[in-house]
Amino acid sequence: MPLGRRIGVFTLGVVLGVTTLITTAALGSPVRAAARGPEVIREVRHDVSPPLASSPSSGPMASSASHHEHPLRPLPTVTQAVGPDGALQSSAGPLVATTPGLSFAGVGNGDYGFTTNTAPPDPNLSVGATQVVQWVNESLAVFDKTSGALLHGPIAGNMLWSGFGGGCETNNDGDAIAKYDQIDSRWVLTQFSVTTTPYLQCVAVSTTSDATGTYNRYAFSFGTQFPDYPKLGVWPDAYYMTFNIFNSGTAAGAKLCALDRTAMLAGAAATIQCFQLSTGFSGVLPSDLDGATPPPAGSPNYLLNFGSNSLNEWQFHVDLTTPANTTLTGPLNIPVAAFKPACGRSACIPQPNTRTRLDSLGDRLMYRLAYRNTGAGEVLVVDHSVTASGKAKHAVIGLRWYELHDPNAAGGASVFQQGTYSPDSTSRWMGSIAMDKNGDIAVGYSASSSTVFPSIRYTGRVPTDTLGTLQAENTIVSGGGSQVNVSRWGDYTSMAIDPADDCTFFYTNEYLKASGSFNWSTEIASFKFSGCV
Repeated sequence: MPLGRRIGVFTLGVVLGVTTLITTAALGSPVRAAARGPEVIREVRHDVSPPLASSPSSGPMASSASHHEHPLRPLPTVTQAVGPDGALQSSAGPLVATTPGLSFAGVGNGDYGFTTNTAPPDPNLSVGATQVVQWVNESLAVFDKTSGALLHGPIAGNMLWSGFGGGCETNNDGDAIAKYDQIDSRWVLTQFSVTTTPYLQCVAVSTTSDATGTYNRYAFSFGTQFPDYPKLGVWPDAYYMTFNIFNSGTAAGAKLCALDRTAMLAGAAATIQCFQLSTGFSGVLPSDLDGATPPPAGSPNYLLNFGSNSLNEWQFHVDLTTPANTTLTGPLNIPVAAFKPACGRSACIPQPNTRTRLDSLGDRLMYRLAYRNTGAGEVLVVDHSVTASGKAKHAVIGLRWYELHDPNAAGGASVFQQGTYSPDSTSRWMGSIAMDKNGDIAVGYSASSSTVFPSIRYTGRVPTDTLGTLQAENTIVSGGGSQVNVSRWGDYTSMAIDPADDCTFFYTNEYLKASGSFNWSTEIASFKFSGCV
């Protein structure tokens, strides 16, 4: 075991009929965790929806006519070792070698009869057999994958639960994820209900590959635990979700959960199994399957967050029939090149012609933690925002990205390559990364400076490039204005792979056509590397 790796294993044993959580550590302090586990959460209710296509499209949000800003719930700060960025890339080579595909307006102000009333939009999408589903916090739409034509929407997100009852139907609170489960050709759409208690996670699994069809709908109660920033990963044995739990406004650590995928595909009664981590661990992402090759039989789901100049990995193996056999191993500590998270607890991204600076969400990894079984081994790619140069309000923010190999090793994944992309004085943040079947990597992000309006860009690399480097970026949309009086930006963006060819990347992010507040637009763009056929 390499020096510096720390291992804790969560196992379940039965002592005098009482299920207990046993924590051990090979190096360092034992992992702090709840005394019992996993927690089993049963559904509040489930049913089958009418076809989504029967929901009337709506321009302005059905939930509220007034403008409102979703509060930022920062995570506990991570103490970092002092030192320069050990993986900085301060220049780039030739333009990224991709072939452009579609580029069309997503849900945004003035598009498809839509009017914004919230910030940030949290732009998110996934790609299916014939469709693209985009969800921008409180509204979703379905597009044709080939033409970009709008098929249905925009509709308020909670319309997916129309007739379901309870908070899922009543509240349209966002923090939404749209995912295509390519294993069984189904859509998984989820958002939380947190306007009232009990706090709910609302999950809908389509009954076919048609996103405008019917859904198996579920509500799971978290009681008075606020399940912030839910993130979803598709895996053969379960849908894995992670949350940042807040109790009465105080950060209580990450909750790592596995949803009964088999039951939800069938429309049967379902449960969630969850482990609550201590306050020392937040911002955890579940691995999310890309590509036609599944993980090796019996592989756990891999989960990551970052620590002090390191990543932490957990390995979650769920037994949905016998919870006593469920295990969570970790954290496995993976040293990486030194970095400083972007912005600290303040908004620091500059824009032209305004004093308003934008949030970076540099306190967490950015969605997704993309997984691929290459046949030669298991690979993870992920990114987050760091301070590339300068200090405080004069800092330049860059993208730290990683390619990790062999996450099922006893000591956790190894770093195959890493880099911090910051080729000039423009800040880059809010990234999302993925890998195609050839091993080409693409990462999309926001870019802004005191002279560059917030714009949508991407870059990438091919396997023959020098390790730790990305090519020169391409611009999807050049912003036409700055966001004023509102610092919230993004929270996450989305890079997805088309399951039909396993080559084409689809990316969505936000920008402004003109300076203002609550007037954001989004774009959906596709491209692929020329060597991927």
